[in-house]
Amino acid sequence: MRVITGTARGRVLETLPGEDVRPTTDRVKEAMFSIVQFELEGRRILDLFAGSGQLGIEALSRGASNAVFVDSSKDSVHCVKSNLLKTGLKSNAVVIQTDSLNFIKTSKETFDVAFLDPPYAKGLLQAALPFVAQRMSDGGVIVCEHPKGEEMPLEANGFVLFREYKYGKTALTVYRKKEDDQ
Repeated sequence: MRVITGTARGRVLETLPGEDVRPTTDRVKEAMFSIVQFELEGRRILDLFAGSGQLGIEALSRGASNAVFVDSSKDSVHCVKSNLLKTGLKSNAVVIQTDSLNFIKTSKETFDVAFLDPPYAKGLLQAALPFVAQRMSDGGVIVCEHPKGEEMPLEANGFVLFREYKYGKTALTVYRKKEDDQ
């Protein structure tokens, strides 16, 4: 697992060992960042269910102003911090060890781009999405990674399903603010 481009390009990132860990593949990550490539510069990023932090780190490497990484696992938080040090992006990051749903339900922060890649088949994505939508800026975008075939809501608190992409067994669903009909 590596940073694809930007200031930390080519840096190898740590990942957690074990079969429960499912890092985003380079192919899916490249696709994900092609979708939001013009929406990162100077923006505020949320990497919810951060794991190794690779999505937020990629965004920082590509010019995002700052990123908030949230994960409940002590090992994941340690991994994110280590990866931020390796990439030299620590000064633009906040790493929080807490339950991701609790964080997003109680947060007062606003984000421009949110990456949601929770553990699969636990209902966490569908539970978090409405709360994430409440914390997004008007021009914000939410990118969800999930197993292909998983049913995603058409709308969440003013954000609508904009587009779905499929890559092998993985799907990306993108949500954007609903346009006012005028």
